[in-house]
Amino acid sequence: RSHFGSSRGFFCISWSVALSQSKAMADMLKLKSSQGDVFEVDQDTACQSALIKNMVEDSGTDEEIPLPNVKTPILAKVIDYCKHHKDSAAEEIQKPLKSANLEECGVSEWDCNFVRIEQEELFELILAANYLDIKSLLDLTCAKVASMIKGKTPEEIRKQFNIVNDFTPEEEAQVREENKWCEDA
Repeated sequence: RSHFGSSRGFFCISWSVALSQSKAMADMLKLKSSQGDVFEVDQDTACQSALIKNMVEDSGTDEEIPLPNVKTPILAKVIDYCKHHKDSAAEEIQKPLKSANLEECGVSEWDCNFVRIEQEELFELILAANYLDIKSLLDLTCAKVASMIKGKTPEEIRKQFNIVNDFTPEEEAQVREENKWCEDA
């Protein structure tokens, strides 16, 4: 005779479900952006951030974790990245970049699409990855910037990133002469 038909069997199954649900609830963290928005994220996803992992180890998971240096839309994007890489770590990016095309440098199609964003958002993502100490995301975002620079002249780079050239022609000539070895490499 099966225990599933008895009330005792039902109680055991219900207790098991209740335990797994409470464990799942206990494994959720509340991350609070600089704008006050709270995201509930499972611990494995959130702890890809060394900062969050250390905070959890030091203080536990009961309180909201304030992230005063990360705006809401950027935190949402970071969480998407961490969810995607929770079960499959990002591939190591080949350095130096052999191409301005990140896929040719070992970056997955998903990661390439993830950093196909406006410059301002990319720079905020770099700051967030650095603050949160998520090495793979920092590597990816910095590789994206490097790919935007690769093969360009100083003038093209200035234009790309809206950098004002404050060198006099004489100073620029001196810097080029002092760093001529870079162009030969």
